[in-house]
Amino acid sequence: MCQAAGVVGTFFTVPAIGGWYQFLNKPVFAPPNWLFGPVWVTLYTLMGISLYLIWSGGLSRKGARFAFWFFIAHLFVNASWSIIFFRFHNIPLAFAVILILLAMIIILTKFLFRPLNRLASNLFIPYLVWVSIATILNYSLLVLNK
Repeated sequence: MCQAAGVVGTFFTVPAIGGWYQFLNKPVFAPPNWLFGPVWVTLYTLMGISLYLIWSGGLSRKGARFAFWFFIAHLFVNASWSIIFFRFHNIPLAFAVILILLAMIIILTKFLFRPLNRLASNLFIPYLVWVSIATILNYSLLVLNK
């Protein structure tokens, strides 16, 4: 399920990398394009393991069902960012969406998964770091490409 969200994003991202995206003004800290694929495959794998740990602990536990469905909703927000940014080239709206995504990741990591399974929460930390960097990158692209 997590990798499927990545495939949706890839469907919109790959065609834009060699086109629209290459012509944007980018900050000096922008990661090289080749890095995004391996990083996202790894992050989606960690997300999947994390969700499995929550699910396998039983969704009847207090807060587990809500955490599960909040995670699913967060995947939709995750995939929508790629569509908004790479398909529609809407950097300001993509920035708003990534802020929502970042907030959802923080909520999942600290408040929903942590009480249910510490390992599931810790597996989200690389994702939180990467999306934090992506948020700064998105903001920089917004400023540099007005």
